[in-house]
Amino acid sequence: MNFQDFLEYVPKLIEVELPASEAHYKMAPLERIIELNTAEIENKNPKKAAVMMLFYPKNGRTHLVLIVRNSYEGVHSAQIAFPGGKYEIEDLTFENTALRETHEEIGIHPKSIQIIMPFTPIYIPPSNFMVYPFLGISNEELVFAPDSNEVSKIIELPMSVFLDDNTVVNTTMTTSYAKNIDIPAFKIEEHIVWGATAMMLSELKDVFKKVL
Repeated sequence: MNFQDFLEYVPKLIEVELPASEAHYKMAPLERIIELNTAEIENKNPKKAAVMMLFYPKNGRTHLVLIVRNSYEGVHSAQIAFPGGKYEIEDLTFENTALRETHEEIGIHPKSIQIIMPFTPIYIPPSNFMVYPFLGISNEELVFAPDSNEVSKIIELPMSVFLDDNTVVNTTMTTSYAKNIDIPAFKIEEHIVWGATAMMLSELKDVFKKVL
């Protein structure tokens, strides 16, 4: 999609009612849906985090940035994610967390990003995090400077590929909480995007399809 055409749709996004769990559950393993429906989240005192769903132009076409996390001892090792991370008291707001972490992880300064709207927070049981996603836009082509301690690769996802239903697949995976489970996922390049990131992508996709 041409980036100037994309910008014309942006004001309409704010008027869309977020589909929330209706969209999230399309890309959630059955085990995760059951867990989310039975979890007493308030009693778990979840940690807080925020992520940035950042769109920008590249060669005049609209792109969305994702990252591949480094391998480490943890439940989200080597996963595909949005730039983002843990809320710090100094942030004051989750928006500021998303901006700060995007700057730290991929080198994009907060002044280059316009936050358009928040999306539905999502709870991640394995790590006990409540994640707050934000839709952001940069009007300029971006030069990424990934933090090598956290990011192993930048994925520049064309909007046309993101909206293509053929990227949605079903596959079998072993996760941090179950072996050989069937999961819905997005297949992007050689990567399988599943779990919370896929659930957030699902809501983002559903919202865009309501205005395009």
